Amino acid sequence: MASLLSVNAGSNDKMQRYISNCYSMGIDVISPSINLSGIDFTIKKDQILFGLSAIKNLGDSAIRNIIENRNKLGIYKSFSDLCDRLPSNILNKRNIESLIHCGALDEFSENNNRAQLFSDLEYVMEWASSRNRDRISGQGNLFDSISNNENKEFSLSQGSKVEDYSLIEKLKLEKQLLGFYLSDHPLKHLAKPAKLVSPISISQLENSQDRTKVSLVGMIPEIKQITTRKGDRMAIVQLEDLSGSFEAIVFPKTYCRLSEFLLTDTRLLVWGTIDKKSDKTQLIIDDCREIDNLKLLVIDLDSSQASDIRIQNTIRDCLVKFKPDRDKCGIKIPVLAAVKNNESITYVKFGDQFCVGDIHGVSKLLSDKSFQVNLKSLIA
Repeated sequence: MASLLSVNAGSNDKMQRYISNCYSMGIDVISPSINLSGIDFTIKKDQILFGLSAIKNLGDSAIRNIIENRNKLGIYKSFSDLCDRLPSNILNKRNIESLIHCGALDEFSENNNRAQLFSDLEYVMEWASSRNRDRISGQGNLFDSISNNENKEFSLSQGSKVEDYSLIEKLKLEKQLLGFYLSDHPLKHLAKPAKLVSPISISQLENSQDRTKVSLVGMIPEIKQITTRKGDRMAIVQLEDLSGSFEAIVFPKTYCRLSEFLLTDTRLLVWGTIDKKSDKTQLIIDDCREIDNLKLLVIDLDSSQASDIRIQNTIRDCLVKFKPDRDKCGIKIPVLAAVKNNESITYVKFGDQFCVGDIHGVSKLLSDKSFQVNLKSLIA
């Protein structure tokens, strides 16, 4: 997997898919480190360490200097040590900003505070440039001892404490520089529960047949609103999950109904239709709901009930009576069966056509027919 990531470092889509595969195999891909990372992806214990060559705004020359200096003089002991050994004519401000915001310098800050490092950057670079000028001119410097200068930097940082970025801000900056979230992902903690309602991932959409109905959990990193010739509003959105990104279309009638949900960085359960009529595969969004507030209707069954066609028909007849109103953006609740066999429970998702809108009505009807039902949140 480390080799695959190294070879495909220039392709965000492939990288994201391979990193998703790593997570599914129990292999962590961890943020780059100024003292540990090489040019390519490498193995550290049971983890894959991000390579420096995959960081945006960090060219070959900067990477070569970082590694050569590290091999010659040992690890970088602090932020000031890095800037002193590689002054701005070798490692410029943009290079260091990229290293900070992708997590490569986390070991130099208390509690991995990237905002503090960014706040200190101007001062430390000015100090390092001054030292470099003195070295070039052959003059001494009052703070010739690096340890003294580290103390000086530390004391000034103490006087100007800066709160770290929020998790969302940190992840956005990380994505700008790496092409995707790495240290965390807004959907990472939803991976297991999402499989209950979303058996397909974005990376699998390309291979789906035309007009296939799908449901998936994702978020919108980018949305583009469009006004049609008739003056109606529609949207083209980028959907993203742990496996990759995909373009989706929201036509005017659907956009009018769903616009309150179609916001950047919102985690959604999306129902859609695969469209292969154009020169590329697209997803036509039919409906969506915020995953954070999503409820699930769970019907408890034993294995003999689940295989009984009469039971299946009874449940189906109950569910179709409480379909959500397609023309209104009200409640839409997916339905699952919790099938018990001996001591194990298997969750089986009903088709999207069996989602319900009136939770109280359907629960009462199922209970009257002696079924045990529960309303659960997808997110505990």
